[in-house]
Amino acid sequence: MGTLIKNATIINEGLSFKGSLLITGDTISKILDAADADYDVKVEAIEKMSDHLEIIDASDMILLPGVIDDQVHFREPGATHKGDIASESAAAALGGVTSYMDMPNNNPPCCTIDALEDKYAIAAQCSPNNYSFYLGASNENFDQVLKLDPKTNCGVKLFMGSSTGNMLVDNEETLNAIFKGSPTLIATHCEDEATIREALAAAKEKYGEEIPVAEHPNIRTREACIKSTAKALELAIKSGARLHVLHVSTADEVEMILQAQKENPNITFELCVHYLWFCDEDYAKYGTHIKCNPAIKRRSDLEALRNVVAKGLPGAVATDHAPHLLTEKEGNYTKAPSGLPTVQHSLRMMLQLSKEGAFPIEMVPQMLSHAPAQTFAISGRGFIREGYFADLVLVKGEKDQEAAPAYKCGWTPIDENALDYGVVHTMVNGQFIVRDYKLTGVRNGKRLTFDR
Repeated sequence: MGTLIKNATIINEGLSFKGSLLITGDTISKILDAADADYDVKVEAIEKMSDHLEIIDASDMILLPGVIDDQVHFREPGATHKGDIASESAAAALGGVTSYMDMPNNNPPCCTIDALEDKYAIAAQCSPNNYSFYLGASNENFDQVLKLDPKTNCGVKLFMGSSTGNMLVDNEETLNAIFKGSPTLIATHCEDEATIREALAAAKEKYGEEIPVAEHPNIRTREACIKSTAKALELAIKSGARLHVLHVSTADEVEMILQAQKENPNITFELCVHYLWFCDEDYAKYGTHIKCNPAIKRRSDLEALRNVVAKGLPGAVATDHAPHLLTEKEGNYTKAPSGLPTVQHSLRMMLQLSKEGAFPIEMVPQMLSHAPAQTFAISGRGFIREGYFADLVLVKGEKDQEAAPAYKCGWTPIDENALDYGVVHTMVNGQFIVRDYKLTGVRNGKRLTFDR
């Protein structure tokens, strides 16, 4: 049994062209370009070669490599009332996400190999898409970091300067050991805790317990991000470590990272869709619903980060998907938790920004699929190439249906009316996990592997 996707607009590796794709088993076996003189003959020959070939007419659709989201918080274990691996991976599938990497700040934190394997076991039973899980670093678990297999685990998560849980690594000896000895990629959350505490104390003195949410970027400041990122870059340059700076929110950090890459080319960075979509002007409308760490910052930062995408600078775009119940998010500033659910909407948001002129559409798969695949050296995924796994998404430029938010928390700050595109089909390892905007029930996800 195979699948022929006919006459789609294929966007891949900087090109946009009309063509067809043959999927055999779990891989892409043939790519045909409609510009070739014998295109119709070849397509017809494929159609005749098998009685068990499913043919998808995609003449009104865009075909893209599936999204690889390198930073999500699916909340399992410990906060499954907000989300779990089953619910959030399903929401991700509806948004065209074919692979994800989940963070370790759970309850209890995922800081041991045993805890890590427990999460893999859950995903193997319920995830329709491919998966990997970070090991969390702490001041006490360097022995566990050393046990990580770089070929079967995405990386180690390191909270530098700030943590949303109990995972702050502030011991200089431990930091140096991790940067020198980690067998795999180090992904960092960079915000300076001392800077944040000082700003929060000043805000409390001025406003009491009713701090306006618009003060969030003045509390979790640009300076806090820049200071912590500078520290991570210094350690990476000194050690030669493979460093990935997560959720970069300022133009300054991008420039710092690009300079650091000249001394250590193993440094990469990640942007997030909400920093490309919102700016500090939006706190007035959305309030705590867009409170996240690092904070959404200035319009000038938003514009600069969009320009990073437009130029195709080396960076991935992810979501930092972090669901909370609306009842939790609607408290006052100090009580409302940070994070917003977006994993079902990231692809459509990026396509919308492209349509509105923020960057060329060819940059969408570059940042959502190609870059994360290259950053993490993922085996056989992230591109539409013969011999690669058939992780694919088909979208329409004018949505004729809407898949309601499937997040367990039941909401998102993203206005559905602002999105023109619809995710029609999502395919993972050659099987449809979403068909005609609906989940198929197929759980065909595999543990990601890495060419390291």
